[in-house]
Amino acid sequence: MKTYIDIIRELREDRDLTQTQIAKVLGTTQQVYSRYEKGENEIPLRHIIALCKFYNISADYILGFKENET
Repeated sequence: MKTYIDIIRELREDRDLTQTQIAKVLGTTQQVYSRYEKGENEIPLRHIIALCKFYNISADYILGFKENET
């Protein structure tokens, strides 16, 4: 089972986005977002919600409860 760390990285990379671009969506810095992808910091709920809206996916997918985005 993939962790949210793997999933948020894959979502970004599959869409050819940079960490800086996603950090701007979240209202944070690239360094903070990088720590989320490395698992050094836990991602706050507000950022999970923002990513769900941005990628138009469910939180179940990001949290690893669903196998696919749809």
